[in-house]
Amino acid sequence: MPAEIDFLFGDTLDPYPAAEVLVLGLGNCLIEDEGVGVAAIEYLMHHYDFPDEVELLDGGTSGMGLLDDLRNREHVIVLDAVRTGHKPGELVVLKDAQVPAFFRSKVSPHQLALSDVLAVLTLTNEQPGKISVIGVEPVSLKTRVGLSSLVSRQLKPMVEEVILQLSDAGYIVTEKPETSQKQDYYPKQVGM
Repeated sequence: MPAEIDFLFGDTLDPYPAAEVLVLGLGNCLIEDEGVGVAAIEYLMHHYDFPDEVELLDGGTSGMGLLDDLRNREHVIVLDAVRTGHKPGELVVLKDAQVPAFFRSKVSPHQLALSDVLAVLTLTNEQPGKISVIGVEPVSLKTRVGLSSLVSRQLKPMVEEVILQLSDAGYIVTEKPETSQKQDYYPKQVGM
């Protein structure tokens, strides 16, 4: 069978393999602090350049639609609102064995869906090699666009933790020159 036909039927390797690391922002921007993961991803996309081995994705509330995005990654870094018993507005970093606890106390339905995605990938032996969660305890989950001031103040430390984890793994992240002078990007609440 010619290579072109093999490719059409999936008998060859993916010509566009996924990046080794996926930084995944999750959340619903219409539910105040639930949108912190998406806000962090947007900040990273606008202010930093990443090597080809690192992909950034605004996963929103996609759930099972993330199956292909998570498949066979070396490392997935999830950015999200988390409920872990810490003080509201506190930055939380979960690694390795701590991550399953993240899925036991749901902030929103997308966490259940992400848990299901990871379970399916485990059954097919395509789970990520490592998962980290960088999150913030929500202050408010009211229907409102924008983040509470306490959670908004944690965006910079959240972004810095992402860059630190990537740097520790040997990936070089650089600040975009055109954004290095902009200090106040972080989203504020709307309609207060």
